[in-house]
Amino acid sequence: MASSLQVDINQGFEQCNTECRCVSLDRKKLHETLRKQLGDDSMYRMLTEERPHLFAESLVFVDETHIRRQFEIIAAIEKVIATPAYQQRVLAYAPDTAKFIPKAHGVFFGYDFHLSPEGPQLIEINSNAGGALLNTVLARAQRACCDSAAESQSPEQVFMAMFIEEWQAERGQQPLHSIAIVDQNPATQFMLPEFLLFKKLFEQNHINTVICDPSELEYRDSALWHEGMAIDLVYNRLTDFGLESQTLKPLREAYLASAVVVTPHPRAHALYADKRNLVILTDEAALRDLGIAEETRALLLESIAHTICVHKEDAEALWAARKRLFFKPAKGYGSKAAYRGDRVTKRVFAEITQGNYVAQTLVKPSEQQLKVENEIVDLKLDLRQYVYKGQSQLTSARLYQGQTTNFRTPGSGFAAVVVVAGGNN
Repeated sequence: MASSLQVDINQGFEQCNTECRCVSLDRKKLHETLRKQLGDDSMYRMLTEERPHLFAESLVFVDETHIRRQFEIIAAIEKVIATPAYQQRVLAYAPDTAKFIPKAHGVFFGYDFHLSPEGPQLIEINSNAGGALLNTVLARAQRACCDSAAESQSPEQVFMAMFIEEWQAERGQQPLHSIAIVDQNPATQFMLPEFLLFKKLFEQNHINTVICDPSELEYRDSALWHEGMAIDLVYNRLTDFGLESQTLKPLREAYLASAVVVTPHPRAHALYADKRNLVILTDEAALRDLGIAEETRALLLESIAHTICVHKEDAEALWAARKRLFFKPAKGYGSKAAYRGDRVTKRVFAEITQGNYVAQTLVKPSEQQLKVENEIVDLKLDLRQYVYKGQSQLTSARLYQGQTTNFRTPGSGFAAVVVVAGGNN
């Protein structure tokens, strides 16, 4: 069940986003929450001084009908992904590591939506979506605003149960002794605070935990090791989704030998998050060919931003239509090397047509107004559903300026979501 704030008000969510310019983030409460969780002030400084735009100051209001619609879209996509015909189609262009079939499902899929006048539009799926645990901290640091209620449930144990379920899928009732949270040079990563929060959560559940670079791992004696500790499970935050680079050889070999549980894993990315998959999910002929039912086809075609693969021979037509398109690398993540067509230069466009890109119909994000340094600024927003096995665990929003989310501009960052009951949309 999705965790979010709930409120029952008469005005619609759009009016709330326009008229409610309250600063809802209670920094004193945030400080107290982090001190309670970690026992010192280092995390608060890391978030507020080193990453001042990670948490937005305001709430985001969303009509409950839009949330329900997002759940329906997610269910429809999950139904397609479960079909052998779809899996055969997408695995044909996946890395070899995706052919390996683990029993673990994969944690923290992120379904990202824009709210268009026609309703929620899915713009992408991520297989190792960050921010879930940070958003639980953010939700607890909100002051009362517009009659919003308190968080309906605590997600930390839901997340913990998810990791245990991943482990038990592979190892049954064997005890889980150790977890490695793995990313490239984690000390320099923008999401380091979340790694530290996960480390604390795992340790509170009596699991030895390290945060490490993949180069620190060694595969020997049928086990994956970090220094003198055998690693049972890897919480994978790497963006080499196929574990293909040479530096990942120990992790890759241990994974393919079933010597360690890895989540999320290469197959999860191949089935869900390769952006070429959206081409199939928005192509009626392809969906028909896969045997997808008419009702499901109609929902997907209405609710996912139409996506095509970029081919060099289509360059002239794509350039002419560029103002209505958003270009994304097929294996990309976040906003890396992604470009709005109306802002792309001819030089960059030439590179796009040479690379492995998709072109997606531009779905303009909705907007939120906020007072920043005594000025009213317009911020764009998108919504993310954190999903495990087709069920949403958490609903969050991201506020930003510019063409993509970047956590760099005043007023931007993760924002707590208030679900508006009784709206008119």
